[in-house]
Amino acid sequence: MIRKETLPNGVRVVVEPIPHVRSVALGIWVATGSRHEDPVMAGVSHLVEHLLFKGTVRRTAKELAEVLEAVGGQLNAFTSKEYTCYYAKVLDEHFDLALDVLTDMFFNSKFDGVDVDRERRVVLEEIGMYEDSPDELVHDLLAETIWAENPLGRPILGSVETVTVMEREQIIGYFQREYEANRTVVAIAGALDPAQVLDKVKAIFAGMSPGKRLRSANQPVFRAQTKFRQKDVEQVQICLGTAGLPQEHPDIYALHVLNNVLGGGASSRLFQEIREQRGLAYSVYTYHAGFSDAGIFGVYAGTSPDYCREVLDVIVKEMAQIKQAGITAAELRRTQDQIKGSMYLGLESVSSRMVRLGKSEVAYNRYVSPEEVIDRIYQVTLADVLRVARMLWPVERCSLAVIGAVDPRVDFAGLAARHGL
Repeated sequence: MIRKETLPNGVRVVVEPIPHVRSVALGIWVATGSRHEDPVMAGVSHLVEHLLFKGTVRRTAKELAEVLEAVGGQLNAFTSKEYTCYYAKVLDEHFDLALDVLTDMFFNSKFDGVDVDRERRVVLEEIGMYEDSPDELVHDLLAETIWAENPLGRPILGSVETVTVMEREQIIGYFQREYEANRTVVAIAGALDPAQVLDKVKAIFAGMSPGKRLRSANQPVFRAQTKFRQKDVEQVQICLGTAGLPQEHPDIYALHVLNNVLGGGASSRLFQEIREQRGLAYSVYTYHAGFSDAGIFGVYAGTSPDYCREVLDVIVKEMAQIKQAGITAAELRRTQDQIKGSMYLGLESVSSRMVRLGKSEVAYNRYVSPEEVIDRIYQVTLADVLRVARMLWPVERCSLAVIGAVDPRVDFAGLAARHGL
């Protein structure tokens, strides 16, 4: 049974006991990410994440790396556009140690000037590595194409220019402003006693500053356009994007079904037609990225320059067919069963359970159970899917991002008109 307690300062603690396992996963989540940065500080959320591993007043960076690894545990973190998470996974007998290490990093990191400069270089190398991965880079290019004037359109890593000039005082200032109690969630799942765990967490986080700083609204406005970036690579990376839905939109479950049918797996329409039937691409898929007030529905394919137009033609054709006639009853049922199976299989690890707890609290301020999601998925009708496709896929709300050696000069408007998108 899930237990949640909100401390007087606003910190939320969510605990899920799983008696039949021997492990515990715990995460400290903060509702701040790259969309909350000033343009001149783009990438600071990710840099802060790195710096929390570089040493505290009690432990060096080496000791932080060794202490949980020595008992078979894991310690890591990640940054997204709207939240940051620091997490650990250990045997139940080492829970106190994992909690001590994570909270030591969270409250006592030194942000030493030498470490800032060293980790700045590491992040710059990470940006360079990302630039050498066009199949990942194209998704950032799509976000930039769609939301060019909004923080959601910027890469999480920031840019060489912004990361290079950030000063230590600016980084610390951002950390102190954003890492407040009312934005913090502690999520724990595994072999644990909920009462004992809650007491331990409350004792550590009770003294955290409440924080009441409000953020100004920066809701993004969708822009339909095509952008090409030249890069000397063998394949053309294609990302077609349309407006998606905010994460709490009532039609979000119908969109999940639509996404799965079109390009969510090996049985999807696009995978079967583009890869299995025509052999035009190795990787082709769709996805939906939902945020608090916006979303992107994306279609990705990596293919030879010779096949670029044909691949796009198939994508537009399949989208148009769904927009005109919807999906079949068999596709709906198969997708509902697939989503159910995938969700429950994914929750067989304590780490997945912890992530679900943390993301639910950060995004919705409540626990969204797997049972609730599955129930909503099975409530989706054929009419719901058709309505959502028609709502999200007008041609004037489509953007295209392409990375390759030669601009394929795709006439997207002509493709859309030909198929009636």
